[in-house]
Amino acid sequence: MPRKTKKQIARDEQIYQLTTLVAGELSLQEVLDKLAEAAVKIVGVKACSIRLLNEQTNDLKMRSTYGLSEEYRNKGPVTKDDTVVKAAFAGEAVVLDDMRVDDRVKYKEATIKEGLVSQLTVPAGFRNKPIGVLRLYSPKPKHFDENDINLARAVASQCAVAITNAKLYAEKIEGARAAEQMRLAGFVQRKMIPQIAPQITGLDIAATYIPCFDVGGDFYDFLQITDDCVAVAIADVIGKGIPAALMMSLFRGALWAYMDTEYGEDNVRFNHGERFSDNKLLERDMECAANIFWSQGAIHKLNKMACKECSDGEFITLFYAVIDAKEQIISYCNCGHEPAVLIRNGRITDLEKGGLVLGVDEKAKYEIETVELKDGDSLLFYTDGLIDAVNFDDQLWGKEQLIGTAKKYADGSAQQMLKNILRYRRRFVGLAEQIDDTSIVVVKLSKG
Repeated sequence: MPRKTKKQIARDEQIYQLTTLVAGELSLQEVLDKLAEAAVKIVGVKACSIRLLNEQTNDLKMRSTYGLSEEYRNKGPVTKDDTVVKAAFAGEAVVLDDMRVDDRVKYKEATIKEGLVSQLTVPAGFRNKPIGVLRLYSPKPKHFDENDINLARAVASQCAVAITNAKLYAEKIEGARAAEQMRLAGFVQRKMIPQIAPQITGLDIAATYIPCFDVGGDFYDFLQITDDCVAVAIADVIGKGIPAALMMSLFRGALWAYMDTEYGEDNVRFNHGERFSDNKLLERDMECAANIFWSQGAIHKLNKMACKECSDGEFITLFYAVIDAKEQIISYCNCGHEPAVLIRNGRITDLEKGGLVLGVDEKAKYEIETVELKDGDSLLFYTDGLIDAVNFDDQLWGKEQLIGTAKKYADGSAQQMLKNILRYRRRFVGLAEQIDDTSIVVVKLSKG
């Protein structure tokens, strides 16, 4: 095996140094500039240019140069249809022995003025896909030999690696930024979900929200109307991610804005630690009728709003109810949502009266039903993510198992029922990934 000359050893060391540039902490532009400079100094030529392909325009934009004047850098466009570029993109190392007389050179006058004679063009590619070209220029004719071509290819490959790494790093940064934005959006959204249930004599209330992703389209909320009366809303915006979450926020705001308009702030107490008035309550004989009429009018308004805001294929399901603990009645409207379930002495009643989902037909009619409640009754409100949960065999947990579990724990507290429903579902689905949010509200009645 022939021994390498000092020149060859020096070149090998210089090529090795090129690889360390790519692995360093320099920016992409700094790496390209240093690669262009190194190529010129190692080969012993006048100048180097690195052009990268813009796939939208098919132009090769000058990304880095060394030893070229600004006038030459801006001499005019170079496209991938250029004869030399085409050959390079096909994998060739293209040598122009004398650019002054070669018909493949487009800008001969600029070349002569710059003092360039020989040119070597090699492709820069990633995974067999060309992404640009590297060019070396010499003031002497017939300058480039096989060793120069090999070194130029080595530099071009390092350019491709640097560019690819920079793109991947940029994508990683953008992905991390998007993930952080989603996390913050999820935090904001969950702040809209009540962390504690309202405390009302005669009612035991428990609720939870389990998002599949950082943000989603489920929500539930409570609005305490009087000391004995509470409104419960649970809804599901059909969709996923940010769009569903934005629609949910808009819808939630509209829901309680209509309540404000109807009753006025002095009479409304939200379950978020705010109390607008301790003394100004509605008269007892007006409460039930007002709640029913408000529900009907507000739901028509919400439906019109949803029809305007929802795109094709989007809609909102809503179950809205007003529970009067003193009179022990519930007035409700089911807008295409999973029916709330009334559990009494082991018997099940689905609360189904209402109408269409919101956001489909502005002229849709909605029916309000009032149902008498009794001590020991349990009310279960939920979104379809609860029963549509699947295991690894793609089997649904389903409503039947939900009802069976709820009945089994109907004698316990609302929190006990809720926790056991989730425990039984988790046992069924195991570690199978779910694709829909889950919201549950349990209300139990007791005079005690």
